[in-house]
Amino acid sequence: MEEQSLVFSFFLIFTGAAALASVALYTRQPLLVAYIVLGALMGPYGLELVTDTRLLAEISHIGIIFLLFLLGLDMQPSHLAHMLKKATLVAIGSSVIFMAAGYLVGIIFGFTQSEAVIIGVAMMFSSTIIGIKLLPTTVLHHKHTGELVVGLLLLQDVIAIMVLLFLYSGESPDNGVGSFVKTILALPLLTVGAFVFVRYVLIKLITRFDRFHEYIFLVALGWCLGVAELAHMAGLSAEIGAFIAGIALATSPIAQYIATSLKPLRDFFLILFFFSIGASFNLSLWEEILVPSVIAALLTMVLKPTTFRFLLSRISESPKMGWEIGFRLGQTSEFSLLIAYMATSAQLIGQQASHVIQATAILTFLLSTYVVIFYFPSPIAISDRLRRD
Repeated sequence: MEEQSLVFSFFLIFTGAAALASVALYTRQPLLVAYIVLGALMGPYGLELVTDTRLLAEISHIGIIFLLFLLGLDMQPSHLAHMLKKATLVAIGSSVIFMAAGYLVGIIFGFTQSEAVIIGVAMMFSSTIIGIKLLPTTVLHHKHTGELVVGLLLLQDVIAIMVLLFLYSGESPDNGVGSFVKTILALPLLTVGAFVFVRYVLIKLITRFDRFHEYIFLVALGWCLGVAELAHMAGLSAEIGAFIAGIALATSPIAQYIATSLKPLRDFFLILFFFSIGASFNLSLWEEILVPSVIAALLTMVLKPTTFRFLLSRISESPKMGWEIGFRLGQTSEFSLLIAYMATSAQLIGQQASHVIQATAILTFLLSTYVVIFYFPSPIAISDRLRRD
């Protein structure tokens, strides 16, 4: 894409987002809805004003990386280890239930066995972006609810990485086993290496030059993206690498300053991410996928809160907390979109099944956002009483 075209695309996206966001706030609608709708309107299947959605999606992926880096900065390693241990059975049990439900939807609507399995797998996960973005900072930092949400999302991310590795091996059968083993070994090695580097190198550099804010900002960016790229090269996701980079730095006194500095940059890229979701959806297929997508979305919205409520009660969590966590995680994931793309590339599913997964993700993104902002504390809550930064 030429530079002028990219600048013009950014002009359309951010000017349009500002206009639609103003309308959304006046009508008390969530901003995420405005970004997705704008993408659908301006994208190649709408007015065709922005056509290179693949480039925008790659750029917007940086926003997810920053989101996970900032999440890591806010988590103390000891608390995280305790919460992951507690939430493991809930994450595994809920994933099995959600996969079975998605598989049944696929079979009922006449998809093949492999397509039904992939649809089921795509329903296993909840959105890290929406789950974290709609958590107030005070809840994320200091509340048990935030710790549980983060723990469950991270465990789901690990499961999602295993699924993506399997799909990748489907595209490259000669390298499948080797890639899987490399990834299993890479996670602990990368984690240990990150903590060692932070302790003996990064902290000393930051302490020596902490008066130069530009330098701190630059080091933070380099550290986040560097570990993310190392993770990607090792077969993990860049998001996991960014989270490891953040949590390795979380014990530093400068962690909260870094987190505050990077939030505007994160929001810039996340706007592009939600725009690209709307823009990449083929509106011409809506008649074929409408019924299965709506049913899958409604099933997700009902089943996830109920399942999390039940399973969390098995580990002595209160019903009120179980319902809140269930509704906050009551959507499918951005990983679902990636699974749909990779499964289509590997010819495991057709275009119709792929768009059912995409439509279900978009619908649950929108619906679950509405539920959270109407009934639970969040930074973009409709009610002043529930709005928490």
